[in-house]
Amino acid sequence: MLDKLTAKISDALRVVAGKATITEKNIDDAVDAIKMALLEADVNLRVVRRFVNATIEEAKGEKVLRAVDPGQQFVKIVHDKLTSYLGDTKQDLQLKGPDTISVILMLGLQGSGKTTSSAKLALRLKKDGRKPLLAACDLVRPAAMEQLTVLGNQIGVPVYKEEGAKDSVAVFKDAMNHARKNMLDTLIVDTTGRLQIDEPMMAELSRLKDAAKPDELLLVADSMTGQSAVDIAKTFDEKIGLTGVILTKFDSDTRGGAALSLKTITGKPLKFVGVGERPEDFEVFHPERMASRILGMGDVVSLVEKAQEVIDRKEAEELRKKMEKENFTLEDYLSQIRSMKKMGSLQSILEMVPGMAGQVSEDDINKAELKYHEAIISSMTRKERANHLIIGPARRSRIARGSGTSVAEVGRLLKKFEKMRTMMKKMSKMSRNPAAAQAMLGRMGQFQGR
Repeated sequence: MLDKLTAKISDALRVVAGKATITEKNIDDAVDAIKMALLEADVNLRVVRRFVNATIEEAKGEKVLRAVDPGQQFVKIVHDKLTSYLGDTKQDLQLKGPDTISVILMLGLQGSGKTTSSAKLALRLKKDGRKPLLAACDLVRPAAMEQLTVLGNQIGVPVYKEEGAKDSVAVFKDAMNHARKNMLDTLIVDTTGRLQIDEPMMAELSRLKDAAKPDELLLVADSMTGQSAVDIAKTFDEKIGLTGVILTKFDSDTRGGAALSLKTITGKPLKFVGVGERPEDFEVFHPERMASRILGMGDVVSLVEKAQEVIDRKEAEELRKKMEKENFTLEDYLSQIRSMKKMGSLQSILEMVPGMAGQVSEDDINKAELKYHEAIISSMTRKERANHLIIGPARRSRIARGSGTSVAEVGRLLKKFEKMRTMMKKMSKMSRNPAAAQAMLGRMGQFQGR
């Protein structure tokens, strides 16, 4: 995500980063390059002007030009400004306690990902200990009700719907009664959408808002549409009122114009981003962390949090001990491959590693490798997984046939595995955090040469 912006800003910062002394011309050149990067990223012109003026004013002050490390001071200024324009700090949902039902209205145009985001949000709240109910109040799009039902079944969250209903307000009231009877504490309402903003849609949403008195009004917008997403957010806020925004397809957004313009233009925080197609691919938006990722500094905190979501701490500690004693087996490696798949796309993980953003793509990693390794190890017997040294020519031939690969491919995996075991012993001594160690382990499994 935001690959182009990251690459261009990183190039601009190299002009001054690490220099013992910098001049006003160095600053002007760097800021000018950043300005062009922001404009090409489809950031709102007013936002770019404010960013440039504020950065130049602060960067040319005595604090920077006479600093011990002026290059680093300049990078910090750019980081702080980016954080400010992205929203300063993380904004949590303002929900009531478990004894009262909290209501979230999901707003947006057709095609923005509103129904999918409703389900993703429900899953996140469920993991946080809340008891959500999804209400199918989009009575315009024919497939909306069915789609929400399928998604609800997939994530284990109940869905309230009324086939053939015509009045979304009536459906909402019935959904509230259903939530009360079933001791549910959060009602997420998938509202009507249109291909474009029109008066009938706004009138219906206004009626629904008056009836629901929601705790949150979240607009779902497609980040790929850039400034159009910002304009839509501004209109919805003026007509209905918003408490926050969710940007979908953020993993595919190489520019970042919407994210960097939203808070300044609308005054509303970006609360979540959709980063993939799976229900789990839904992240809380952290402005400071995103600023670090844009500058190529990575986001180790989010990486560890991702690892902790899919890793059992007891299992991770046992794994660390195995790594120290070189008892790590192919069975353990298979378990790591499956954990990595749960963490999301390799590209999203790469972007969280400091210095890796924009340097290595999924094409460079060879996405097929993960699939091959899983197939090869799955074709082995338990005895072979426990002791890879017994896998001779005959066994390699059988494993290759069973996995649909070649004997050479099996040989490469075993050679790579031997190298991994040695590296893992060193790594386990560097990191005593089980979750962080396991995240690093997964990366090693992907990045070592075949």
